[in-house]
Amino acid sequence: MVGQSSLWKAQLAIIGGGVGGFAAAWAALRRGLTVVMTEEYDRVGGQFTSQAVPPDEHPWIENFGCSASYRQFRQLVRAYYKEWYPLSPRALQFWETLNPGQGFVSSLCHEPAVSRAVMESLLRPYLSSGQLKLLLHTVPVGATRVGDRLLEVEVEERLEDGEKRHYRLQAPYFIEATETGDLLPLAEVEYRIGSESRQETGEPRAPLEPDPHNQQAISWCMILDYQPEREARLEPPAQYDFWRQYVPQLTPPWSGPLLSWTATHPITLEPVERSFDPLHPQPERGPMDLWTFRRLAWRENFEYPAGTSELVLVNWPQIDYLEGNIVEVTPQEKARHLEGARQLSLSLLYWMQTEAPRPDGGKGWPGLGLRPDVAQTADGLARAPYVREARRLKGLFTVYEQHVSLECRCQETGLSPQEVRATQFSDSVGIGAYRLDLHPTTRGQNYLDVSALPFQIPLGSLLAADTVNLLAGGKTLSVTHITNGCYRLHPVEWGVGEAAALCVAYALERGVNPHQIYAQPAHLEDLQNDLSARGLELEWPQEIYPL
Repeated sequence: MVGQSSLWKAQLAIIGGGVGGFAAAWAALRRGLTVVMTEEYDRVGGQFTSQAVPPDEHPWIENFGCSASYRQFRQLVRAYYKEWYPLSPRALQFWETLNPGQGFVSSLCHEPAVSRAVMESLLRPYLSSGQLKLLLHTVPVGATRVGDRLLEVEVEERLEDGEKRHYRLQAPYFIEATETGDLLPLAEVEYRIGSESRQETGEPRAPLEPDPHNQQAISWCMILDYQPEREARLEPPAQYDFWRQYVPQLTPPWSGPLLSWTATHPITLEPVERSFDPLHPQPERGPMDLWTFRRLAWRENFEYPAGTSELVLVNWPQIDYLEGNIVEVTPQEKARHLEGARQLSLSLLYWMQTEAPRPDGGKGWPGLGLRPDVAQTADGLARAPYVREARRLKGLFTVYEQHVSLECRCQETGLSPQEVRATQFSDSVGIGAYRLDLHPTTRGQNYLDVSALPFQIPLGSLLAADTVNLLAGGKTLSVTHITNGCYRLHPVEWGVGEAAALCVAYALERGVNPHQIYAQPAHLEDLQNDLSARGLELEWPQEIYPL
């Protein structure tokens, strides 16, 4: 690294401050560890904050199926609304189950600024005491390893004035929690990216040949409201003519132009008409009512002045960017695709303002507009793109489709869908549930969305096979292109980060490394008992069903 760099030491270094990185830091700090954490953007929280995506969750989340700390975070979000927002009498009466936006993707559709406020308040005491050192606007740029151990990570803080500061982070343990697995190649850790071959994984839905460039679309989300009297519209985005005529080239075929209310149904792969009407929304999940799908603020929950608009988060099929990847490409190509994703989102908004068909036969909703104040950005788009797929470390164990797919498990066990369960992992350190939900890819594959069984998070999938002191703290765990589809959501990413940090705390206390914990039944049992005592659920109850 050129120039001088400062040396920072801690018991745990977390590279990446997204959902998993935050959960890892909070867990480690409560266990008394000193922590240094980096984050590429100006805020921690990842999907919750910089990407502006309210949580995608399973239907049991209010009662079980996540750790106690994740449930505590969710209730702190609700408590924030109770304390600081003008809730309606009904919402105030039932604030403990409040769904601020009444969106149907989650029972907690809420503004990203609230997640940010809660997360920052939880970290503040540790920042004040010096137990936590947090470097924002900071990315990994190098690493030093000897044998099977990572010794140091070099990071670069990129200041707004264009200057850069360099730091060397040293710790006995590191957690990889970046959005795209940026530390893995720098640390020379073996990893996968894109789709594996069927020969390698045995997965029925894997392609015959591997393709590292076959990656899921990114999406640049944005927050909108609707004010009928609004006159100011966007200027036509620079790439509007391109996106206005764009038809995704996918197999099976997409339904037509991307900027349209017609899309491909993720499960049936048949064309389906999406509904959209900010004046008369129809909160139905079936064909997907886009106004209510990820709504962040429902007017019935708040005592706002008459005419105050609802708030909607746009994370819809129309903004899935398919023209290229941002992982494993040159910096110039990455920048081009990031700008392309932004242009696609702005083009969708301009199309909605000017050309989109309305139910009354007219065209365009000129009252639609961005809300920079709510997104906490200069333009109303999210601070960062929503990333579905990262580099994935090669772990001591890899989760395959055969472990979680309903169809595979029924075929393997001979049990009915009502009886079968996902593969039970003796090294479970958490649980999660979601469909095998893969968005269209940059190599022309349409949706893959099939039923999955509620599953466990195996410790072996968190541990880099070739590095004894590096653990996954998010989407970088050892899953495949296919099983990433159910392990990439908020509660699972949180669970991965929290379990990784608590594994590190156990390792430091007992003088063993995570590989030894994994290999020695006595240590594994002790760790699992410790996790259970701290509120991590390790197995599902019997009364569950496939998703």
